[in-house]
This record gives sequence, C-alpha cells and structure tokens, in this order.
Amino acid sequence: MMRYVLVLFLFPITVVAQLKLTSTPLPKEIEETSGLERRGDLFITHNDSGDDPRIYFFTEEGSLVKSIAFYTLKNKDWEDLAADEDHYYIADTGNNYATRENLRIYILDSEFNHEGTIKIKYAAQTTFSKESLNEYDAEALAVVGDELVLFSKNRKTLQSALYRIPKTPGEYTLRPETFLATNALVTAADYNPALDLMVLTGYTFNGDQFFYTLKDFVKLGWEHLELKRYLIPVKPAQIEAVKIDTASRFWITSESEEKGTPRLFLLELNEE
Repeated sequence: MMRYVLVLFLFPITVVAQLKLTSTPLPKEIEETSGLERRGDLFITHNDSGDDPRIYFFTEEGSLVKSIAFYTLKNKDWEDLAADEDHYYIADTGNNYATRENLRIYILDSEFNHEGTIKIKYAAQTTFSKESLNEYDAEALAVVGDELVLFSKNRKTLQSALYRIPKTPGEYTLRPETFLATNALVTAADYNPALDLMVLTGYTFNGDQFFYTLKDFVKLGWEHLELKRYLIPVKPAQIEAVKIDTASRFWITSESEEKGTPRLFLLELNEE
C-alpha cells in the first residue's frame, strides 16, 4: 500500500460567490458537534473529546430525536463521521498536540454495531512529545469507493495532506498522496460519488471560516485536482462538519462558541 509519495501542492482558487446561509440552533447536548451524516430524514452527529462515545440523531429543525451509546468504544477525540451503503466510520483521529499513539477509525455496520477497528500511524512521525504546531492531527474523513480518505489538520504549514486508507480492519502506516494548500485548518470532509464531488471545511487562526470544493475528484486524479475556496461569512463559529445535499446545497454544523449555541447551517452556493 502507498509505495510512493506524490508531492503536489494544489493551491486554492478563490471564487466570488453568493453564499446563502440559513441558521438553525442545535441542542446543548451536541455543543461540540464534529461529524455529520444523514439517515433518512434525520441527521447523525457526535461530539468530540468532550463527550462519551455516543451518536445523536436530530431533525432539520434542530430537534434531538435520540442517541445511541457505545459501551465497548472509546471517545478519545472523535472528529468526523463518514458512511457508505453498508457501514459508518467514526474517525477517532483528533491529535491536537501530536502525542497520540492510538489513532483509530471505528467501523460500524448499518445498525450501528461495532464491526472492526482501523488503527493508523503516520510514517513521518518518529516522536510523540507535545507540539502545538504539528502536522499529525486530522479531523476530516470521507468514503471514496473502497477506500477512506483522511485530510490532515496541519497547524505547522496550513497545507492539508491527503491520506488513503483501506476500509477493512487492520493496522496501516500513512504516507501522503498529495498536499492541498488550503491555507487553513481543515475540519471536515464529505464525498458524493454521484456528483464526483469532494467538499471540505476549515478555519484560520483569526477565525475566518472556509468552504472548499474539489470537483471531478476521482475523474481528475491526484495530479489535476482543482481546489476552490469560499469564505463563509459567519463569526463567531468553528465549522466542524459538512454533508453534501446537492451540487449547490450543503449542510454544515458549528460548535458552540463564546457561550453561544451549536448551529446547523444550510449553505447554498451560487457562483458568479
């Protein structure tokens, strides 16, 4: 697996666009919402390191419907949620200070039973001492075909490394396929195979929030991806999850900031 590294920096094209945002407050129980999927008419989310291992179901109107607790899993720092037709994947990959040696992705079946665990480590990481500005954190996970794609949250360079991981349980050593010059800290990802569209969210140290698109993600391949970036006009916020609805409609959630409330946003994109 991953016998070579393609060092390619994909610089974002800043696009002038009209962004229509519709905001809905979310319950305090999911104030650290950090992943987003859909099941029928309901959204699925989870909190990050501030909560027990649990997923929550809520409506477009922001009403909490139910939750499921996992008694055999641990939530060290859950950061994203991805799904295919048969499984859900929870990325316990948060690594703020590059100290973790137990990074993992939990595999759940369609009824949310734990089916296996993917254990990962970074080939380039040789020490695990505390480091604030590091390149070994990751909060964005998506399913692409028979693989998972993990995007790093790189505080050192603000360039996101893209890693490919099999969807089967095992232990894997990660090497980057390419680098995206997001100029931000990437927090979430989602891929829609029918649209061949990958989207990301991220933020800068000064609190600016961004939305990114990578169209024709599989068709173009790693060497020709075109990264487009859009400023999300909302503060204070920290966007932590994204879900594609259509080619121009996207759902995103933000954590509670400055004693506020977590929020669900419908982002509608109209490029000029």
